[in-house]
Amino acid sequence: MTVELLSGFDLHLLREGTHYRMYKKLGAHVVQGPEGPGVHFAVWAPNARAVSVIGEFNHWEEHAHPLAALGDSGIWRTFVPGAHSGQLYKYRISTPDGRTFDKADPVAFAAEPAYGTASKIWDLGAYEWGDGDWMSARRAASAPDAPVSIYEVHAGSWRRVPEQANRWLSYREMAPLLADYASAMGFTHVEFMPLTEHPHDASWGYQPTSYFAPTSRFGTPGDFKLLVDTLHQRGIGVILDWAPAHFPADAHGLVSFDGGPLYERAGDGGVHPDWGTLRFDLSRHWVWAFLISSALFWLEEYHIDGLRVDGVASILYRDHRDRAGWAPSPLGGNEDIHGIQFLRELNEVVHREYPEAVTIAEESSAWPQVSRPACDEGLGFGMKWNMGWTHDLLDYLSKDPAYRSGYHHHLTFSLVYTFQENFVLPVSHDDVAEGRGSLPAKMPGDAWQRLANVRLLFGHLFGHPGKKLLFMGCEFGQWSDWHFDTSLDWHLLAEPAHAGLQRWVRDLNTLYRGEPALHQLDFEAPGFEWVDCHDHANSVISYLRRGRSPHDVLLFICNFTPVPRYNYRAGVPCAGYWREVLNSDAAIYGGSGLGNTGGLEASPVPSHGRPASLNLTLPPLAVVVFKPAAPGEYGG
Repeated sequence: MTVELLSGFDLHLLREGTHYRMYKKLGAHVVQGPEGPGVHFAVWAPNARAVSVIGEFNHWEEHAHPLAALGDSGIWRTFVPGAHSGQLYKYRISTPDGRTFDKADPVAFAAEPAYGTASKIWDLGAYEWGDGDWMSARRAASAPDAPVSIYEVHAGSWRRVPEQANRWLSYREMAPLLADYASAMGFTHVEFMPLTEHPHDASWGYQPTSYFAPTSRFGTPGDFKLLVDTLHQRGIGVILDWAPAHFPADAHGLVSFDGGPLYERAGDGGVHPDWGTLRFDLSRHWVWAFLISSALFWLEEYHIDGLRVDGVASILYRDHRDRAGWAPSPLGGNEDIHGIQFLRELNEVVHREYPEAVTIAEESSAWPQVSRPACDEGLGFGMKWNMGWTHDLLDYLSKDPAYRSGYHHHLTFSLVYTFQENFVLPVSHDDVAEGRGSLPAKMPGDAWQRLANVRLLFGHLFGHPGKKLLFMGCEFGQWSDWHFDTSLDWHLLAEPAHAGLQRWVRDLNTLYRGEPALHQLDFEAPGFEWVDCHDHANSVISYLRRGRSPHDVLLFICNFTPVPRYNYRAGVPCAGYWREVLNSDAAIYGGSGLGNTGGLEASPVPSHGRPASLNLTLPPLAVVVFKPAAPGEYGG
């Protein structure tokens, strides 16, 4: 790879903190220099007295390759002839007060295999992509009116190899297996929990020490590109979980990079009280440029289709999870003005440079306008996780059905605010991680009732407005909590009940992708109508989903008790035959087989303010979905 060396204009942009592709200039770049091939090294260390690069190419000798300071820019650089891709290196930094320490490169493209701490030279230009068809058409795949069903994956525990000391799969091994599985299950996207290099497995990747290097645990940068490429060639988008709110205090990382606070906040409020991590100093535009460059890097170099931005509330609030040590903003409140400005700039730049990419906020408060443009006082994200919906529904389903009628508002409250944001409905790793209970374990009743409740949960997930996200293992009802260091319990699929649940998720994805009523108006109020949200006595809700065409309509009815309901009347907008297109209680899904024999004729009996109605059988702990038959279609 040949790169232009740092120009005066580059230094100007770097100095003012607006160089949003700093990865093209800083770090280690394989170039053709005046002395032949070698590597150009450049690093930002404005407070250092001296910097040298040490590595395998100079036997880690401190004085072999000193870096030269480029004026007052804070940038140090050198060219090392003969250095090449694959070699390890670090920067040795000397401070004015006489300290010397070694640091990994903040803009390194690769890292030493776990659990080493050095950076690795890597030529990113060596990979040849084969996903041209996907890239040219991908904008439509995450559009507001598109079906978006995300399979959330932790790469280290999706599958393991028990015959080989329970090792994890490499990127290359995972590529065909994950692409085949996600495609067969009908998911539109895979979202990887953070894959930026991180020192601690137990952090799940949320404490990165590198913002430009995929973790070496699973292979090389080229191997990760192959994984993304393979998914794209199977028509599956790739979303990367990205953590710009904080970073760990590991000595080789960003902490006190050149002897003092450079990337982190100085003084009070710099240390996260729960995790001991360090918050980025977002009052410095250099830090903005570093993080925005990271975001663009993954979209550009790895063809990532979207970023799920972790910890947005930590960026928005000066006192987020901080019980002391914070001061009010200049406006007198707890908002972090610099954090707000950073998020708006991040989204503006990403969407300007990659309008086909999506940004998704993991924002756990009720901050307004998260997924609205900055010109409308929003933060500019494309979508936001609706964790309130998840919390309410899981809390409701954890109740004994005998008491659910008293918590009926947990089912209905979300529709008060659903269309205020572009929501993703997440059933995520946070809901089933160690100590929090798997989905079946959260449910009351015997084993059959627990899995029936999970089927009901998923049915309502796909019926409710919003894009979908499901964490790995949930789709087949894993009984144990998720552990980051063990494989999912794939052996459960030998049992009909778990295979049935998996088939249910597959069929929900098929319906969701095939029916415009379930995705075209996900973010618009005309896409949803209550039929009856008041039947708390029976713990039943019923609603319609609509597409743009008046012919695209589906009826969902959810019975949240283990009691079958016979002769249950539900109003519908038109007479004629209504096909029962899905029933979570069907025997093929592990249910009892109770239903409506494939469909019913709507009678001209007004109900729920509509001119016709269906006289239904509601299976226990189940959702049934109906669609009006097309004119002339046989009604059975």
